[in-house]
Amino acid sequence: MKGLADELNCSVALLDGPRAFSHVLDRYIDEQTLAANNAFFLADLGIIRRQHVRWRTHMARIRPFYAVQANSSQAVIEILAALGTGFICTNKCELELVQGCGVSSQDIVYSGVCKQLSQIKYAAKNGIDFLVCDNETELRKIARCHPRAKLLLQMHSSGDGQDAGMTFGSKLKDCRHLMEKAVELDMQLVGVRFHISCDDPEAYNHAVSDARCVFDMAEDMGFSMTILDIGGGYSGSESQLKQIIGAVGPLLELYFPASSGVSIVAEPGFYYVASSFTLAVNIIGKQIVARDLHGNQLHDEPSPDHEPEFLYYMNDGVYGCFSSKLADNAIPAPVVHKGIPSEDPVFASSLWGPSGDELDLVLDHCLLPELSVGDWLIFNNAGAYSLGPSSTFTDTPSPTVYYTIAARDWFEMQDDGMTQDISMKNLSLVPYVLHSGQSEALSVPA
Repeated sequence: MKGLADELNCSVALLDGPRAFSHVLDRYIDEQTLAANNAFFLADLGIIRRQHVRWRTHMARIRPFYAVQANSSQAVIEILAALGTGFICTNKCELELVQGCGVSSQDIVYSGVCKQLSQIKYAAKNGIDFLVCDNETELRKIARCHPRAKLLLQMHSSGDGQDAGMTFGSKLKDCRHLMEKAVELDMQLVGVRFHISCDDPEAYNHAVSDARCVFDMAEDMGFSMTILDIGGGYSGSESQLKQIIGAVGPLLELYFPASSGVSIVAEPGFYYVASSFTLAVNIIGKQIVARDLHGNQLHDEPSPDHEPEFLYYMNDGVYGCFSSKLADNAIPAPVVHKGIPSEDPVFASSLWGPSGDELDLVLDHCLLPELSVGDWLIFNNAGAYSLGPSSTFTDTPSPTVYYTIAARDWFEMQDDGMTQDISMKNLSLVPYVLHSGQSEALSVPA
């Protein structure tokens, strides 16, 4: 199993059989148990392909532009590039990564809200012309550093789910002023971008009609408007896709019919990667406290009169792979990676990262059987906003990522939309040999 994860060349284990993924996970846990007990990710790239098929099925007219900030794993970028998605990048590192995978500059949008001058110049030098803009200051910066940029006007619409103190985008009443400045600076405006909280699909009513107003104003001023970006916020479930297209589809047909020549794009990020990564973490510490019958923590030792609560310390926390907790994102309860008899009792438990900081609380008030130091916990749906750099609060290294893909997914990907000019040059397939009494080797396709 050595060598299946390499930062320069991402090796991917080619799997066969329904239990192969869990077998690989078990095997890596066994290896880590004998070594450093480091946390690690195990990715199933086939899930990304299946999510793409669902998108094409339900959102046929809307081209996905993957939000790279959700997961900047090179293997993810290469798979999505091969499947023909575009990419939304927020900084120079993401731009370099995507272009390094052979993605055309025409398939990249630079969307940072407040862009550094040197990074705007980088975009100009490297032919990345689609930039997002939402205010006059940003417009003047872009005009100075990238005068041939093709701008998407970031529009703020009611119902977009943004905190009032962190509102981005130009309100409808301010859009004309921004467009007049674009004319004055001789800048190209080619489209509109907005973001809606997908928890309320009805909010698209206002956003799409407002976007039509902006298109009409822009076209009256002489701009050629060709792109409508309806933003992100997709959870990953097929039912949500159906709900969203049920709400936005008729609006697009009314305001932006196919005959208008306007390309409709969206920005799924979480949608593609959340369920494709599994995170394995190790219990490195344990503390037992007492609680009274009302659930209040006591300072005395547990006794027959009090319920015990277990505090477990893991080798990764909110300053690492669980950083989305700091943004109030829910962390799902883990699966215990050892055989637990169904009749065993469960106890109030909390899971903490290794820093010792009071904010490093990953999960509170969950029910788990009693665990021991050295046990492993498995977090599914761990692929979004979790693969950041090493934390400065601990000396724990960033978890290694190991990649897999089922043989069936790999072969179907060749047939259902892979872009032939993307060679996935940084991915190499390694057949995974499943030892189950008899060795079984898989053939690697050319």
